[in-house]
Amino acid sequence: MQSSITLPKLGSQNGLMPSERVLKGRLGKSYVVTKADLIDSTLWESCFSHLCFDHRHFHTIEKTIPQDFDYRYLVLEDEETGVRAIQPVFLIRQDIMAGLPRPFHTLMRTIRRIFPNFLKLKTLMVGTTVGEGHLGAASDPDRAWLGEALHETVADYARECNASIVVLKDFHSKYREHLAPFSNNGYSRVPSMPGVKLDLNFDSFEDYMAQSLSKATRKGLRRKFKKAAAAGPIEVQVLTDISPLIDEVFPLYIAVFERAEFRFEKLTKEYLCEVGKQMPDRVRFFVWWRSGKIIAFSLCFVHDNLLYDGVIGLDYSVALDLHLYFITWRDTIQWAIENKVKCYYSGPLNYDSKRHFRCDLVPLDLYVFHTSPWINPIFRRAVKWLEPTRHDPNIRLFDNAHEL
Repeated sequence: MQSSITLPKLGSQNGLMPSERVLKGRLGKSYVVTKADLIDSTLWESCFSHLCFDHRHFHTIEKTIPQDFDYRYLVLEDEETGVRAIQPVFLIRQDIMAGLPRPFHTLMRTIRRIFPNFLKLKTLMVGTTVGEGHLGAASDPDRAWLGEALHETVADYARECNASIVVLKDFHSKYREHLAPFSNNGYSRVPSMPGVKLDLNFDSFEDYMAQSLSKATRKGLRRKFKKAAAAGPIEVQVLTDISPLIDEVFPLYIAVFERAEFRFEKLTKEYLCEVGKQMPDRVRFFVWWRSGKIIAFSLCFVHDNLLYDGVIGLDYSVALDLHLYFITWRDTIQWAIENKVKCYYSGPLNYDSKRHFRCDLVPLDLYVFHTSPWINPIFRRAVKWLEPTRHDPNIRLFDNAHEL
């Protein structure tokens, strides 16, 4: 096993606040810290530098996406080797009906005119508000240890915080073995809305279409591209800092956000500006221009031969006529191929198009638990009907849908 880093800078001797709470368990201690900056930077780097969304992303989220999130960080150590992991968590009042189709949302709005917090429960979420959940440990043995250590303490901490529910949010299926202590002991593992991926073993976008897409899909895409080109040239620009253009691109993001059926975090101008400044080696903003005006943009992260396509914004006054979604897809894939990226990855939604693009699903899991020992057996059964993938028929059409 790799040697672990000792716990520096959590005491008041360096002018930093001590941990808010110390949770003790059979496997060691968990220090509850309320600010990311109170944890030593070398420890952050050790636990997260191998990920696309590394430690800098957690600092950026905390400072720029406050909303209703109460951010906390568990620093976990064992008695023999010291600190072995950091696990971000946060508290939120969560709408447990959010994964249901729109007709249910209409019903909930009606009920909540009288009972504003009906079925909105205080929840301790393990993971991050933006992106997927990861176990914050440097090695595979440490991740296995972390899964056990978290299971030992997280429910008790949720009760201390008066949270009714514990949710491990959007953890990649590769963590299922590490998180077996949860799924085997009181928690329900249910599928979250999956990501998608596409291996980029192609020489160009044309080569990708020829090798991977059906004749009908190729024909449809070429017709869309031809129609867009006839309306005038569209140029794409790739930046690491969107700050000079933030007032133009942010309304495009809001337009897409407000149309989304499923919403969680709402990004801010501050986040979009700061993430590029803090992570210039990984952040890429794609900006599409037409006649001197921005008509689309996307935020991507590039790391270790992977491009993570995270956020898109569209000008809906022209988006449908110009087939902007397909233009942005083409240009992003072409840029990735030209820059030797080996895998395209995208977050949830737009499954119908991505299935025709020959993407594969990337299973993401929710681990859910009610802190009441009387309610949890019933809740575990009910949550199977609340999970969001049940209500999108396009997901079941993917070749690897059984992996969910």
